[in-house]
Amino acid sequence: MILLTTLGLVFICFVVLVLLTRHLSTAKQIPVTADWIDELSVDRYRPMLRLLDAEDLEFLRGQLGFTPAMEKSFRDQRCKVFTGYLRCLEADFGQVCTAIKILMTQSMEDRPDLAGMLLRSRWTFTWRLLLVRLQVLCYRHGIAAVNAKCLLTSFDGIRLELRTMIPADMSAGA
Repeated sequence: MILLTTLGLVFICFVVLVLLTRHLSTAKQIPVTADWIDELSVDRYRPMLRLLDAEDLEFLRGQLGFTPAMEKSFRDQRCKVFTGYLRCLEADFGQVCTAIKILMTQSMEDRPDLAGMLLRSRWTFTWRLLLVRLQVLCYRHGIAAVNAKCLLTSFDGIRLELRTMIPADMSAGA
């Protein structure tokens, strides 16, 4: 019995080690350059702010032949596209956080302030993401509107923090 427990613990440790190694090797593939950070502009997510806007539905409701079933379909389609934007935004936020972690570990000086900022930013973004996902769920059923500006603000804040850590002349070719 003790042998099985020991083998189980060894196996779990092995799996954790493999997953951690995969995560770290993936993290090092992020091209932390000024060009890469500039490509992560918050502007690429601005269209998502209008996707679930009430004006489009008000216009459609005024059209002859527009039915509640069509409205449900419209809401479902828009929510799917919006959720796709959320997934991309979440992935980009994660990459920026990973890039900051890499720069922190490679830095010659200790930056506890940066570690605290990173933790607060991650917490704030995650909380806001959860609230927006709940709003999307409510929107899908016609209950509430969605406001994702707070997510874009969180993303842009941490992206700009990363940008200040990278010299302007550090491009992909440098």
